[in-house]
Amino acid sequence: MKKIKIGLFAILVGTSISILGQDNTNEYLEFNDRNNVVHGVYLGLTTYLGEIEEKVTYMGGLKVAYVANQQFEVGLAGTFLYSRQDVYRITENYDQDLIGAYGGLHLEPIFFSKHLVNLSFPILIGAGAVGYIDNNYSDHYNENLTEDDFDALFIIEPGISALFNISRYVQLEAGVKYRFSSELELEPNAVERINGLSAGLGIKVGVFNMGRNRYKKNI
Repeated sequence: MKKIKIGLFAILVGTSISILGQDNTNEYLEFNDRNNVVHGVYLGLTTYLGEIEEKVTYMGGLKVAYVANQQFEVGLAGTFLYSRQDVYRITENYDQDLIGAYGGLHLEPIFFSKHLVNLSFPILIGAGAVGYIDNNYSDHYNENLTEDDFDALFIIEPGISALFNISRYVQLEAGVKYRFSSELELEPNAVERINGLSAGLGIKVGVFNMGRNRYKKNI
């Protein structure tokens, strides 16, 4: 037993001397227990100018989304539109414009996310409703709008955007998109669909790279 104790003591002393004799090389072991997934969330505002039936159309949008690893967005988006159609309504003896809103699922794959300028391909899949409204804004007709004056529709709106990374918290976007809608049943039937091209600008405010998980530990 005494020999075993002496042997263990000798091994312990030798190991201690070996550790103390190592040079301080300042080497680090780098690890990541979350696979470097970078998370992000933001609130976005957009303004677009486009056309419906070759008439000027104004649009404003709001979206909230989660950004996965700065490469893909998923969230909800909504758009309000106003189009100067000047459709003449014989029974009421005045012109009407088109007004409406739609929203739904927002998906957006992002490319070149590590660069100052990114390229993305957003798409909106959703539904909404549009209808005619007196373009004088003061007629009593506008105060008596009912569900019969509007019609529901289905929307698919793909696009392409350039994203400018201003900071960790702010991103600007500029892009174009095209609306595909289901057929409308409105009287008068001057607008059958709200298909059309639009272009505009937007701003996203949030945190786009939270959850970075790179750590270093001295060897």
